[in-house]
Amino acid sequence: MADVLQVDEADLWPEVAGYRRTILGEIQAVYPHRHAVPQAVWRQHFANAAREIDILTYSGLFLAEDTSVMLKMAERARVGVKVRVLLGDPDSPEVAARGVDEHIGPDVMAARIRNALVLYQSLHDVPGVEVRLHSTVLYNSIYRADDQLLVNTHAYGIPAAQAPVTYLQTGEENGTAAVYLTSFERVWNSAAPYPSKIDTVNAPE
Repeated sequence: MADVLQVDEADLWPEVAGYRRTILGEIQAVYPHRHAVPQAVWRQHFANAAREIDILTYSGLFLAEDTSVMLKMAERARVGVKVRVLLGDPDSPEVAARGVDEHIGPDVMAARIRNALVLYQSLHDVPGVEVRLHSTVLYNSIYRADDQLLVNTHAYGIPAAQAPVTYLQTGEENGTAAVYLTSFERVWNSAAPYPSKIDTVNAPE
């Protein structure tokens, strides 16, 4: 109807304008690929957390290998920030399938997760840090610091590092960011707590 009348949709339905403002207000930036996000952005993202840090991914090895990020998360946890990390269960069929989808094979993805778990051992004795393993099909990886979210979209056959990342600021209760926060909570509630002592026996050298 708007096309026929050659007017903007908001002229016919004023509520559309408010909806657009809500969406645009939440989106802070869009990166074409995860590898295009400057490492300084990741470090500052977690450094700014004052209440909670949430991570939902399969391995997130690129973060676990960054000593600065690990130290910053430990520092934030020691001052009362709740840190929750959800990694894929390396023995789950979902992880194996993701490895096949990315054309790296089922064993490589599992090995990445085991490597990440070994690196997270640096947070093992830090109060406020909890790691769980999930067996879900991920459509996005979520990296939250308080009201800021970095969401890495997953695309079939495309490695996560080559997929887009959207930087969101939480807005209204039913806004875009709220969808991802709800998704995180559902996976967290269904995930298995990781053993208190990280098992390095099966970790690849």
